Amino acid sequence: MKIMFDTNVILDVLLDRAPFASEASLLFAAIETGKLQGFISATTVTTIFYLATKVLGQASAKKAVNQLLQMFEVAAVNRTVLEQAVGSGFSDFEDAVLYQSGFHTGVMGIVTRDVKGFKKAQLPIYTPEELLKSLSVI
Repeated sequence: MKIMFDTNVILDVLLDRAPFASEASLLFAAIETGKLQGFISATTVTTIFYLATKVLGQASAKKAVNQLLQMFEVAAVNRTVLEQAVGSGFSDFEDAVLYQSGFHTGVMGIVTRDVKGFKKAQLPIYTPEELLKSLSVI
């Protein structure tokens, strides 16, 4: 199952944000065991690096990004994705870009803690808990 991960779920693991890190970590484990094929948007990588540098320092941020690049596929952000994000009707442009990036990559859904940000989505939107239940992990 190809799933796009919202930036907030990635940050939950990298920054060990309680109480969200445990469910997000189980999703990472599902990628490692092949139950999921994880995707992140190219914009997520730059956001993660920026925020991780602020919290963890540059060396740790580089290590974290390298680990993400080994675990996740990266969905492109190109002109088509950006143009469709602008016209999508999403209230948050970052969510619209992530959605369009995943849509054009052919993901089967998006996992996020910000479900309301994806009201206009045509793909299934899961909370981490919902996705874990659908995988019969919890």
